[in-house]
Amino acid sequence: MLSKVLTACIQGIDAFPVTIETDISKGVGFAIVGLADTTVRESYERMQSALEHTGLRFPKARTIINLAPADVKKEGASFDLPMVIGLLTAAGTVKADDLGSYMFAGELSLDGSLLPVKGALPMAVKAREMKLKRLIVPEGNVTEAAVVNNLEVFGARNLTEVVEILTGTSEIKPMEIDTRAIFARDAGHFDYDFSEVKGQESVKRAFEVACAGGHNILMVGPPGAGKSMMAKRLPSILPPLSMGEALETTKIHSVAGKLGRGDMLMTTRPFRTPHHTVSPVALVGGGVNPMPGEISLAHNGVLFLDEFPEFPRQVLEVLRQPIEDRVITVSRAKYTVQYPASFMLVASMNPCPCGYYGHPTRVCTCTPGAVAKYMNRISGPLLDRIDIQCEIEPVAFDAMASTQPAESSAEIRARVVEARKIQEARFAGVKGVYCNAQMNSRLIHAYAWPDEEGMAKLKERMEKLNMSARAFDRILRVARTIADLDASEKVLARHISEAIAYRTLDRASYGRTF
Repeated sequence: MLSKVLTACIQGIDAFPVTIETDISKGVGFAIVGLADTTVRESYERMQSALEHTGLRFPKARTIINLAPADVKKEGASFDLPMVIGLLTAAGTVKADDLGSYMFAGELSLDGSLLPVKGALPMAVKAREMKLKRLIVPEGNVTEAAVVNNLEVFGARNLTEVVEILTGTSEIKPMEIDTRAIFARDAGHFDYDFSEVKGQESVKRAFEVACAGGHNILMVGPPGAGKSMMAKRLPSILPPLSMGEALETTKIHSVAGKLGRGDMLMTTRPFRTPHHTVSPVALVGGGVNPMPGEISLAHNGVLFLDEFPEFPRQVLEVLRQPIEDRVITVSRAKYTVQYPASFMLVASMNPCPCGYYGHPTRVCTCTPGAVAKYMNRISGPLLDRIDIQCEIEPVAFDAMASTQPAESSAEIRARVVEARKIQEARFAGVKGVYCNAQMNSRLIHAYAWPDEEGMAKLKERMEKLNMSARAFDRILRVARTIADLDASEKVLARHISEAIAYRTLDRASYGRTF
């Protein structure tokens, strides 16, 4: 007898439909075909043990399981549940008239219980796209998959419960989740707040500008100045996630297996902080079994690279293409996958090897050549993609001892959101541009060109500070964001002046004089 059961495998961050075809006929033998990896082929032992502990019989006949389409590689243990359901329905042990309306995914334990799998959310999205009515997943994945509406999602603890759901004898009801209630519950809840930061008003302002325009930012300052402390608070002033962004972000973390048991929709922007020993593959993604890297896990959020020059040059250079294109295509001999990579890069670094170049009270022990060599660890093309470069100084004692409350993240965030609304309206008809940081030369000329006084100011300061040519576009982008925060339709001289102050490393003298 032949049966067909639907499931899915993961390609990139999306699910690809797979049909489990099971044929039981006279004879002896068991085979799994359809480009299955070792994990899928090992499911024979898991299915046999699970059926015995559940009180069901493994078919003693010639059994062939085909995973169609046969030319797509199948990986992972999520095929255990659909394959065992295929065996039971082909053998006639389980009869389900509407089997074609279900999709299954789950890993079998030897005692018949179901273990969570990666990628339950993209599978649920694919099931809805295929207009299926129901999805059965392990109980540990049910809250994750149930955020997809117009689909009945059942969470089962073991194989027995799955059979009962199929035969209509189960009391398990589909999981229902109110995504709006989740957003309302979690909105504005952050572990860190800028109200806890004493002093550093200029850096807070730089962060506000960066978040308002989606600009990448680099902080340069001595140890203990608060670079990492403030970076951790950055997500609290970013605009809230939209439903589409939340779903896409959750899909990535689901595929990577980063969602905990019982986790649902991600409602806050991700904040990823890889160590400087990270490999290029771990940062970009890929591997033998392709998985999203740190760049993609930071999609719609923040990628924070502390001690920026300590990252290997090869690792830093892989950032250049995703920063520009906001997508990563990983091509290998056996596969090609694409991961989204629209993130905000936040980096911090010391100004020199000892960390005290330019310090107001401590003497730098580095030679001028050592300072320049340290700064040159960051290539020009990568630095070119960082719009804001700000210096950060140690907090004065009076500021630390002050009892005056600092401005909260909620207040800063309100201004950021208003600036983003202006940009959304401005770029409504421009494909692929959502914020000022993404403007090309044509858009800069159309929307960020300063008035005569502003252009004169820009020329004067660039010549006086001997800034590089690459700073020109960056200054205009940032100035446009500052004007948006100021609710100004035009880019004025004062906006240009502030934007120029955020180009610390473009000054030809930086790192060469004491």
